Amino acid sequence: MRLLNTTTFELEKFFGSSIPPYSILSHVQGSSEVTFQDLLNGRGPTKEGWGKILGCCAQARKDGWKYIWINTCCTDKSSSAELSEVINSTFRWYQRAQICYVYLPDVPENETDIFANHSAFRGSKWFTEAWTLQELLAPNNVVFFNRGWVEIGTKKSLETLISAITKIEHLFGWETASVAQKMSWASRRETLREEDMAYCLLGLFNVNMQPMYGEGEKAFLRLQTEIMKISDDESIFAWVDETLANGTSGLLARSPAAFKDSWNIDFCPNFRSAPYSMTNKGLQINLALSMPKRTRTERMHACRTGGPEDADAKIFTAFLYCARRGHDELLGLRLVKQWRNPEEYSRTSCNKLFGMVDSLTGQSAEKTVFIRQDSNYYANLERSLA
Repeated sequence: MRLLNTTTFELEKFFGSSIPPYSILSHVQGSSEVTFQDLLNGRGPTKEGWGKILGCCAQARKDGWKYIWINTCCTDKSSSAELSEVINSTFRWYQRAQICYVYLPDVPENETDIFANHSAFRGSKWFTEAWTLQELLAPNNVVFFNRGWVEIGTKKSLETLISAITKIEHLFGWETASVAQKMSWASRRETLREEDMAYCLLGLFNVNMQPMYGEGEKAFLRLQTEIMKISDDESIFAWVDETLANGTSGLLARSPAAFKDSWNIDFCPNFRSAPYSMTNKGLQINLALSMPKRTRTERMHACRTGGPEDADAKIFTAFLYCARRGHDELLGLRLVKQWRNPEEYSRTSCNKLFGMVDSLTGQSAEKTVFIRQDSNYYANLERSLA
């Protein structure tokens, strides 16, 4: 771990148990930040971001901290190996920091009421940046500063306001939240690179992944696959996507945005004996299937899958072990059976979640199914067999 000396402004490297107590900066990166190379070449003071470094180092010295970690200048981003290490370690580094300074340059010094509906604090870009989600949750001791490095308050003192802004119910003890709830916290946040929407969530789910810039939305699919390896929380499948209202899909979402309405979905204890996992035939999982009340769109999708079966016999509601808070009934997804292989299904009506009230009988039978993530697989198969 490379740390910046708050007095000499020199970088020092530490490993393992030799890492000293340190402070840490959380901020939204600007267009002219001081980089690792800038510090080495003595160009730091010429960059616009130098003032930010001076400000946080001054605050750290005032609080008695010799070292600080700043992502922009403590990381050699020209090294792919180091960048991968940092992406997989950042959450832990924020967690272990003695104090986290959040710098909000878009909050003026003269703002008198941060609780006002349209305050600069509420509207700060820091609350919509995806990377800062982990920087809010990982450290216990978080202090917010305005443009002039005047303290606004702490995560503890501003807990109610920050919870209202971020839709995170518990800023402390958040670890017990379901997968769907954690995803919902990131659903309205943004990154410059599509892949970063997955990489910025690694620490929240306690998983590791090799960053591969250029993979696009596959990064988020990989993240969900890694989560499934260590968790049986089926709320990971409780998402909706309006763009797939008239199409089919696998059980994994394309981005955290699909979880924006999943903030109140709780995980229910799963007593199924069989684990689920990704295979070369798709996701293999045991699901309780029930005959549903079908919509016209669902019947059309069932007919398109071909085969001699009646469309009504090919659509099912699959119930998940999760429910909305305050409701007893489990949430369900619509699945359509692929006639060429009775074990294979696709998700349909992806723009909504269903409950027992949508089932014809209220009864279900458990079945092992395979659900491919590639929605084009079956269409391509039919064309190849035509």
